[in-house]
Amino acid sequence: MLDAFAASLPDGVSTATALILVGASFLTSALTAAFGIGGGVAMLSIMGIQLPVAALIPVHGAVQLGSNTGRAIVQRRWIVWMAVLPFLAGGVIGAAFGAPFVVRIDDALLKIALGLFILVVTWTKLPALRQPGAPWFFAGGLITFFLTMFFGATGPLTAVFLEKAFGERRNYVATHAAVMTAQHLGKIVAFGFAGFAFAAWLPLMLAMIATGFAGTVTGSRLLARLPEPAFRTGFRWVLTVLALDLARRGILAIFSA
Repeated sequence: MLDAFAASLPDGVSTATALILVGASFLTSALTAAFGIGGGVAMLSIMGIQLPVAALIPVHGAVQLGSNTGRAIVQRRWIVWMAVLPFLAGGVIGAAFGAPFVVRIDDALLKIALGLFILVVTWTKLPALRQPGAPWFFAGGLITFFLTMFFGATGPLTAVFLEKAFGERRNYVATHAAVMTAQHLGKIVAFGFAGFAFAAWLPLMLAMIATGFAGTVTGSRLLARLPEPAFRTGFRWVLTVLALDLARRGILAIFSA
């Protein structure tokens, strides 16, 4: 079986590399299922070391589509559709408006600004966000889908708009999964029209999606057992690490230019 899997891999991807990615998909999906954030960015970092640059974003998008879809299915009874629908409605407009600005915004400065914004919102008490309505979710969709047109890792920013809206951790994690499924689906469609050869990567992607689903089931069990305060604390620290890394990459990009 291992020989058949190795023979199905794209050129330039070794069996060892593929096994690392398949294992990492389990761990990162478990992290996201338990805390609602972190796994996608961690997976992107690991894949960035292992895969060619041209394949990184489309393959990562496909794997994350599978991971988030699995999370949404496993945790479907906790999805708050009254938040998802206006979020997606705003997202359609945001993506349409974002397309013309793709080449006009400095990526390094954007990383720094987003990192600082996430830190401020994560650690500042904002009681007004505890019971937001459709306009808040619509604005969240518009902003995050706008940014995803030229800034791939919008999961942490999407988390900022959703996490503070729900007092129940499972509502947040499941709703975030539904929203991110839509975002990644849009990316896959875009890369498909752009001519990326997904077929060559299909066996590896399917293997990563399969182990990712197993990680989702494992992480979901942990989520169900986590006390609410422990979840909120863990969530904030995971988001803080991601925000600091985001700002760090922006600063390094400026100084290396």
